[in-house]
Amino acid sequence: MRTPTLRRRRITCAAAAAALGLSLAACGSDDSGDDNGGGDGGSEGVITLGYIPSWTDGLSTAYLLDRVLEDAGYTVEHEEISEAGVLYTALADGDVDMYPSAWPEVTHASYMEQYGDRIEDVGAYYDNAILTLAVPEYSDITSIDELPDYVDELDGRIVGIEPGAGLTEVTQEQVFPTYGLDDAGFTLATSSTSTMITELGNAIDQEEEIVVTLWRPFWANAEYGMRDLEDPEGALGEAEALHFLGREGFAEDFPEVAEWIEGIQLTDEEYGALEDLVVNQHPDDPAAGVDEWLEEYADVIGTPAAA
Repeated sequence: MRTPTLRRRRITCAAAAAALGLSLAACGSDDSGDDNGGGDGGSEGVITLGYIPSWTDGLSTAYLLDRVLEDAGYTVEHEEISEAGVLYTALADGDVDMYPSAWPEVTHASYMEQYGDRIEDVGAYYDNAILTLAVPEYSDITSIDELPDYVDELDGRIVGIEPGAGLTEVTQEQVFPTYGLDDAGFTLATSSTSTMITELGNAIDQEEEIVVTLWRPFWANAEYGMRDLEDPEGALGEAEALHFLGREGFAEDFPEVAEWIEGIQLTDEEYGALEDLVVNQHPDDPAAGVDEWLEEYADVIGTPAAA
């Protein structure tokens, strides 16, 4: 299997940068290489992809872009970032070239209000993404408005993900007040996506009641047999598209890449197969999952035109 040629850096001062609006130039990095964009690592230039690895839509699409762009002569670098606020700051400041799976229409709307004038929308690849509160299939709970009746069984907890996630913001600012969950005695327990998944798995092993913040598309829905709770008041918002967002000037610097990316459109089946192969079938080698996906779906995405 092919191993991607990339430089991977992890930004570590996420919380401070998100809170203070600082450029990533002020953050420490474990890599001292050159900045991105038009470097000498490949015949067509260097493209840096920034994403949060535990948000597996971005992980999957990043490795998909990596494979195709490397084959086309570009050098691809990966920036693994831990918070959405830092990721949008990095994109707006030009510290990364692209966020390969953003939710700018609803979930990340507040970040787009802050940074959107320095970000380019390169294209949307999936058009039916939704936010959910979800329970295991065995649960007796069917709707968010029933949650106050189950506060004791749930120990007053809804299990969430990263504090800076758009889903966390919507849950705290829309879902909780709309359904009176604060008054009913609930709190939203935030930590990380991986911690939420671990807690979900432990609850399912014991067949205990649990409510978690989730989204679709996401591999855990099928893996854990999750059922979305009804949202009769529409507090979680409407379905939205998943977008490729670029730094300001991306399309001008990489016109062939931008034109190619704009044409990518995945169906439920195609996206589901990609995420399953990258996350579940090849968890230690995402590039191998992409290779296997391309054996069946290469004609779905095509390749960039020659520069």
